[in-house]
Amino acid sequence: MAWLSEISIFMGEKEPKKASQLGILAFETAKTMSMLLSLYKSLSDEEMSRLRNAMKSEGIAYLNSKDEGFLLSLACAETLEDLDKVAAAVARLGQKCIDLGLNRFDLVYTDLKLGIADFGKLEYGSKKTEKRVAKMERLTGATAGLYTALEALAELEIYERKLKQWKNSTPTQLQKANFDDFSQKLEQQRKRVCRFREISLWSKTFDKSVSLMARLVCIVYARICSVFGPYIPVVPVKDQILPRSGPITSTSKPILVRFYSRKSEDISLVAKNNRVFHAAGPSTVGGSGLAMRYANVIQLAERYLDSAASVDHEERESLYQMLPENLKASVRIKLSKKMKRAEEDELLAAGWRDAMAEILRWLAPMANDTMKWQRERNFERMKFDSKPSSVLLLQTLHFSDKEKTEAAIAELLVGLSCIYRFENRRFE
Repeated sequence: MAWLSEISIFMGEKEPKKASQLGILAFETAKTMSMLLSLYKSLSDEEMSRLRNAMKSEGIAYLNSKDEGFLLSLACAETLEDLDKVAAAVARLGQKCIDLGLNRFDLVYTDLKLGIADFGKLEYGSKKTEKRVAKMERLTGATAGLYTALEALAELEIYERKLKQWKNSTPTQLQKANFDDFSQKLEQQRKRVCRFREISLWSKTFDKSVSLMARLVCIVYARICSVFGPYIPVVPVKDQILPRSGPITSTSKPILVRFYSRKSEDISLVAKNNRVFHAAGPSTVGGSGLAMRYANVIQLAERYLDSAASVDHEERESLYQMLPENLKASVRIKLSKKMKRAEEDELLAAGWRDAMAEILRWLAPMANDTMKWQRERNFERMKFDSKPSSVLLLQTLHFSDKEKTEAAIAELLVGLSCIYRFENRRFE
């Protein structure tokens, strides 16, 4: 673990190799660094308290589980999996490092998870760690600035080529003056790009950048061990953990979701498996592949309920077509029963909106969190956001009981249909 103190190790070479700069890989590095910073912040005492409060919500308790141990086990497993993905990206970048420890960070991380590490030196929230975090935030911020500046420069250079063609075809004095002004603007943008390159990850070496991230990866893992305690599938020796704040405790018996083993695994493969995501069984919304679709249906129902205008036939039909066949049949059966009652007593129509609002009170937040989780985990987007992740899978519809969720959605759609029919009759 000598690399932790940032001592370079060269394998018998008389002179060290010249360290390479990140260059174009600065953007991939910044994205990885931002994900790591987000993980670090999501493990603060404040964020852990927020998670515990979220777990007590009515929707999660009714659709997902009331078992605190099960929910904490899911939270722990997903956090570890996210860290595995970051560690795999750090290991890939580490292969271009000169330092031996950084070059084989995959082995270092595996040893860390097996408990072969001194946790006493990996203090979450210490002044030294916070200083490192602040430095990483400055670097990712500058790299984000470089990305934006390069995009703007590319657009200006495209326009420059068009302007030159226009200038050569019909030259005038005014056109020459406009072109000179544009050239000055273009030159300023090029200088801005150069300045961002100097202060961003673009000009930093692989060793320096990976060293910053590698140590924080270890600190985050140590924090996960101290915070989640018995819910972590692979826990190092207890005496090695030195938490700066108390771990999550629970009165319920821990129910571990075993996604990991003590075998030495290739972290690049582990990171691609998405084991937590695929752990949802066939009786769940996520296991049936319906989480995003149902989230969309719930959000549309909420929008239509809040709309001042009546929901027209085309909107209702479009919403209805989003449903799988079994849910369509359920809606038809419920609707036929409701309509018979409604014919007898139109005063029931006033209660439909209240009934829908009550369901949406606990169901809509889970649908919104489902969409938010998808946006936050979309790794393909080029983003450098280091804010703590606001949603875990346990807060979404992914692990929700499919039968209960579909029953609630059916009630919402029946309510919309009843409101639509009553309001149309009223204005006839």
